[in-house]
Amino acid sequence: ELTGVSIVTYQHIKVPSQGEKITVNKAVLEVPDRPIIPFIEGDGIGIDITPVMKNVVDAAVEKSYAGKRKIEWMEIYAGEKATKVYGKDNWLPDETLEAIKEYQVAIKGPLTTPVGGGIRSLNVALRQQLDLYVCLRPVRYFTGVPSPVKTPEKVNMVIFRENSEDIYAGIEWPAGSPEAVKLINFLQNEMGVKKIRFPETAGIGIKPVSKEGTSRLVRRAIQYAIDNDRDSVTLVHKGNIMKFT
Repeated sequence: ELTGVSIVTYQHIKVPSQGEKITVNKAVLEVPDRPIIPFIEGDGIGIDITPVMKNVVDAAVEKSYAGKRKIEWMEIYAGEKATKVYGKDNWLPDETLEAIKEYQVAIKGPLTTPVGGGIRSLNVALRQQLDLYVCLRPVRYFTGVPSPVKTPEKVNMVIFRENSEDIYAGIEWPAGSPEAVKLINFLQNEMGVKKIRFPETAGIGIKPVSKEGTSRLVRRAIQYAIDNDRDSVTLVHKGNIMKFT
């Protein structure tokens, strides 16, 4: 049974003295009046935009609930700041992942791409480690905002994009690398592939698409449509070209 009390001891993460965890009951988030929300400040402009984000969210919560509810922010670390706190090359500490799992909801600033191997992309690593398979993108019109669309007031959709499979699996090698050359040779010599137009200068990526991954994405979109009284669900694909993936 999940409770509002932290069950993990952290090395560098300071848990707020007040507030409770967001918990999950039958796939539904249960949010207390003072939820603890982990945040990653981020690299680059993160130091500027993350404090502003917190101020805006705090102001919105204050206005909406008249002081009855309040977020307790808890900083966790990834990116360059993590290497300063945890040591060189520790771009994504284990306890950051554990904190996100324990507190269910987190928000992050922009993260740099580590140089020198190990993690190719911190964003991809977060998605894969936490199995964040849905990229949910609401698209709607706000009155008064200029738009090139003829009837922007009719635009109101929510896009569910695969976030862990397909090209987002991050399985790729740069052009000219030993791995790319080896894979191209295998495809041409062992698999009979003749469609690589410029093999000498081609980077190579592999896009795994599973039945299970596809089913859970579609299932989540359909459930969202049911829960939010949406009229339809549209599957967007390129099946005439990519017949198997």
